[in-house]
Amino acid sequence: MSGSNVWARSRDRLRRFPELLTQCGAEAAAYGKCVSATTTTGTQELRKGLCAREFEALKRCFVSAAKKSVK
Repeated sequence: MSGSNVWARSRDRLRRFPELLTQCGAEAAAYGKCVSATTTTGTQELRKGLCAREFEALKRCFVSAAKKSVK
């Protein structure tokens, strides 16, 4: 496997990210609100698992959107 192919695939995925994000706006907003709420409670520290449910919803949306947009 050529190293340049790996970078080309990575660049292609990154170029699609804005399109996928627009398809998952509600999930991204919910995750962002959770992160914001957990870091404004005085500790300013985000710990693993605090927004796991919202993150999983966003991840599922991205995967679903990516599958739909595969050429």
